[in-house]
Amino acid sequence: MIQRSACFLATVLVLGFTLGVPAGGAEEKLRTARLLESGQETVRIVCFGSSITGIYYHTGSRRAWSDMLGIALGRIYPKAKIEVVNAGVSGNSTVQALQRIRTDVLDRKPHLVAVMFGMSDMVRSTPQTFHDNLVNIVNKCRGAGSEVVLMTSNAILPEDSRRPEGRLEEFVQVTRAVGRELGVPVADCYRAYADVRRVSRRAFLEVMSDTIHPNMRGHKIFAEEVAHAISGRRVSLEDVPPVFPAVPKTLMLLKRGAPVRVLAMKPYDTLIGPALERLSPGARVEVTAWDVSGKSLAEIEASAKERGWFRFYSKQGGEKPDLVIVALPATALAPGDEQFYRSYTWILNYALSFGPSEWDLFAALPSVAEPELDAAGRTAENLALAVIQGQDVGWLARKPNDNTPAAELLVAWLRSQAEREKR
Repeated sequence: MIQRSACFLATVLVLGFTLGVPAGGAEEKLRTARLLESGQETVRIVCFGSSITGIYYHTGSRRAWSDMLGIALGRIYPKAKIEVVNAGVSGNSTVQALQRIRTDVLDRKPHLVAVMFGMSDMVRSTPQTFHDNLVNIVNKCRGAGSEVVLMTSNAILPEDSRRPEGRLEEFVQVTRAVGRELGVPVADCYRAYADVRRVSRRAFLEVMSDTIHPNMRGHKIFAEEVAHAISGRRVSLEDVPPVFPAVPKTLMLLKRGAPVRVLAMKPYDTLIGPALERLSPGARVEVTAWDVSGKSLAEIEASAKERGWFRFYSKQGGEKPDLVIVALPATALAPGDEQFYRSYTWILNYALSFGPSEWDLFAALPSVAEPELDAAGRTAENLALAVIQGQDVGWLARKPNDNTPAAELLVAWLRSQAEREKR
């Protein structure tokens, strides 16, 4: 089987180079690019893939690279009218993709389909099957009148024993080869991620939510690469702010006069009720304390995993929260920066709903409750902020030399969320 895979890979690579189609894809300008440039009609784009494409906790449960692609193309084509549909489903390989391509993709009559598979295929299939399925996907899209951009998978952390790097590269090479074979543009996301990984391990950690799934920083890379494959132009999404408002469900419930169920780490279990009442007099707030006092970061991660918030509420039939507040104390440290970064990432992952957002979440930095941080605390706070921004969730912070009580900072932040939502 290994010898057959290697032989097949060599064949498709030779075929790709023989055809003389560049690695970036077709030489002619995409019809979709011309439509975007003209702005004369709404351009529909479907992003087709697995959990790496879909809206899941890896990117804060509210948006993914499909949303970033819309922003990127809007910057490149100011006159464009764009509708981007996310058709990513967790665990899907190209086998499941072909089973749902009609309803999830073709029936939407997209002008263009951005296709990214391979991460699930590599543990269930062969390069030959993956090649054939990708060709089938491209042909079905083209047969329905849609253009296609193929995407290589992101690079991954080596800790995932099911996905050896060499095996992943085989499937990446197949995607590139199909692009050459069929004259389809290829957004080489694997190359872009590999470039980040070469900078440093820390830089690569900052674009990942776990060993294989990128966070929102990583999803911005996807969008930048696809936008380049479509337009031939580079655009940066580094300045795109976090999704706003950070607490839409909470604000909606307050507006309706409905109860708000809150799960909060201390001291926000005692602060959030009065804060919401000041924001909306008469608010009904039910608070459950998530007690992490005196615990190490590893212990807090274990407690989050034990409850597994995104699994617990759906499987146990319990009432889901409307708002979760993650607020690690300044004393919750780890032996090193990487351990801190990864543990904090998983605490946020467990605190988010598995798929599209079922409840709000925001994080409060340690200095809000404890203004006088020591050097270790300041380092941890900076790392925490890097994690929070990568996960695309809102955060409560204290500005330098600001001695405002934590309760007042919380009220002011909530008010800013409500006021900006009204604009």
